[in-house]
Amino acid sequence: MTHPEYILTLSCLDQRGIVHRVSGFLAEHGCNIIDSAQFGDSESQLFFMRVHFSLEEAGVTDERLRAEFALLGSDMQLDWELRDARAKPRVLLMVSKIGHCLNDLLFRYKSGLLPMEIPAIVSNHMDFYQLAASYNIPFHHLPLAAGASEEAKLAQEARIIELVESHNIDLVVLARYMQILSPQLCARLKGKAINIHHSFLPSFKGAKPYAQAHHRGVKLIGATAHFVTSDLDEGPIIEQDVERVDHSMDADTLSAIGRDVECVVLARAVKWFVEHRILQNGRKTVVFK
Repeated sequence: MTHPEYILTLSCLDQRGIVHRVSGFLAEHGCNIIDSAQFGDSESQLFFMRVHFSLEEAGVTDERLRAEFALLGSDMQLDWELRDARAKPRVLLMVSKIGHCLNDLLFRYKSGLLPMEIPAIVSNHMDFYQLAASYNIPFHHLPLAAGASEEAKLAQEARIIELVESHNIDLVVLARYMQILSPQLCARLKGKAINIHHSFLPSFKGAKPYAQAHHRGVKLIGATAHFVTSDLDEGPIIEQDVERVDHSMDADTLSAIGRDVECVVLARAVKWFVEHRILQNGRKTVVFK
């Protein structure tokens, strides 16, 4: 017999007995803990926990489990979510004219490496409609002309919101979607949108960042995946990685290495999100790997 499985995530003010009370509740309700992780942040004074468990008591229904945990959550002032571990989150991918991250995510999805569903791909260009079709995923072309008015931008974003709502989207991934989202859309997608961008030490902004890095003779290049906020590229960081480079590499080589790093970093961030491993801690994140 296959038992239903859940993933519980929670945060609250740190206090004695959190693990004891949560694990005790699960035991009393016929649940078996499969894995558990927790972290207490001495700076924010917050406690974070993720528990993957199975419900093995036939007499305990889903409704009862949730209702009675809500009482515990209220008593302990928990910010919590209880999800079906076998339900695959629904992810909307967005892309412009650079497709390496999109291609990588689609391959990992099709290969079963990312436990998610992709009901739609959105782009402001037509470049990747055939790639979407090869995976049998609907492609939505939502063009936005250069220098478009604020009214046109908000109208385009309204169509994005329609797709998010009609497809019950859990996560939006900006897989090199080269448009700045409005503050309104950022607020609508708070905690549910991930972006990827290059991050160098030192950092280079504007056009042709890899060429700029080459001209400065950088020794490390990398990428950052983070939650989207209205502060451009300053949302809570989920994952970062770097690769060492040297003087023998030209700008094209740096760009190729950078693309690989971006793909890996974004894929990790998406995987951790759909496995419910990321909890926000103010401007930072807690990631239970």
